[in-house]
Amino acid sequence: MTAPIETTGTAEAQPEAVLVGADKAKIEGRSLGQIAWTRFKKDKAAVVGGVIVVLLVLLAVLSRPIQAMFGLDPNAFNQDLIDPNTSLPTGDFGGMSMDHPLGVEPKFGRDIATRILEGSWVSLVVAFGATILSNTIGTVLGVIAGYYGGRVDAIISRLMDTFLAFPLLLFAISISATLQGGAFGLEGLPLHITVLIFIIGFFNWPYLGRIVRGQTMALREREFVDASRGMGAKGPYILFRELLPNLVGPIIVYSTLLIPTNILFEASLSFLGVGIQPPQASWGGMLNEAVDFYEVDPQFMIVPGLAIFVTVLAFNLLGDGLRDALDPRSR
Repeated sequence: MTAPIETTGTAEAQPEAVLVGADKAKIEGRSLGQIAWTRFKKDKAAVVGGVIVVLLVLLAVLSRPIQAMFGLDPNAFNQDLIDPNTSLPTGDFGGMSMDHPLGVEPKFGRDIATRILEGSWVSLVVAFGATILSNTIGTVLGVIAGYYGGRVDAIISRLMDTFLAFPLLLFAISISATLQGGAFGLEGLPLHITVLIFIIGFFNWPYLGRIVRGQTMALREREFVDASRGMGAKGPYILFRELLPNLVGPIIVYSTLLIPTNILFEASLSFLGVGIQPPQASWGGMLNEAVDFYEVDPQFMIVPGLAIFVTVLAFNLLGDGLRDALDPRSR
C-alpha cells in the first residue's frame, strides 16, 4: 500500500529538487572569473607578486606628486656629501643616511632613492605602452589568420616569420641612435619614450600573434561559431564578438609575461646609451653610470639592479599565477 502524497495549500509550484551542501545550505553556481580568482588566491607566490606589482604601479603613477609633496628633486646635486679627493660619497654604504636612505651617487651626490622613484614611471610607461602596441597588432592579425586560414593565413604567417628574423637589439640600437636629435615633431624625453615604445612594441607582436592564431584555429571549429554562422553572422562579427572574448585569458597571461621582458629591453637600451638619455633618471641609465664605480661604491649598482630584479620577478610570479588560474591544464 503506497503512502499518501502530502500536498500544501500554497499556490506556488515548488522545484522538484534543490541542491544542498553537507550543512543543508544551497549550492550556488560560480562564474569562470570566480573560479579563477579562487585558484589564484591559493597561489601564495602569485599573490605576493600581484601585491608588489600593484605597489610598483602606484609608486610609478604617484612618483611626481610624491616628489612635489616632499620637495624631492632627482637631479639636485649634493656636492657637500661627496669627498672631493675621491668623488665618492662620504659615510658608509654609499652615503646612506636618514635624508638619503639609499645613499647618493658618486661625483654629483644625487639622491638614489629619488632617482629610482623617478625612473620607475619611465620603465613602466615604456613597458606598458610597448605591450599594448604589440598586443593590439598581434591579436588582430593572429585572429584574422587563424579564422580565415588559406592564403590570408599564409601571408600573415610569413609576415610573422619576417619580423621574427630581425636582429631586434641591433635594429633598436640603430634606430634609437638615429632619432636622438629629434623626429616627428618630438624631442627630448617624449621622443625617447615614443621611439622605445614603437621599437619594442612593433617588433614583438609576432609572439602573441602566433599564440592567438593557434587558439583561434581551435575555436573556429566549436559549436558556438557554427551556430553564429548558421544565424547569418559575418566574419567581423564572429571575430570580435565570438572569438575575441574567448581569447582574453591567454592575452592577459601573455601580457603579464611580456611586460617584464619589455622592462629589461628598455633597461638594456638605456644601459647601452641609446634609450632614455640623461639627466632623466632611468634604471638602465643608472646601471650604466655605476659601471665605473662598482668596485669602490657597489651600493650605486646594487640599488637599480635590485629595482629591476624585483619588478621583473613580481610580474613573472603574477603571470605564472594567472596562467595557472585561467588554465589549470597548463600546470
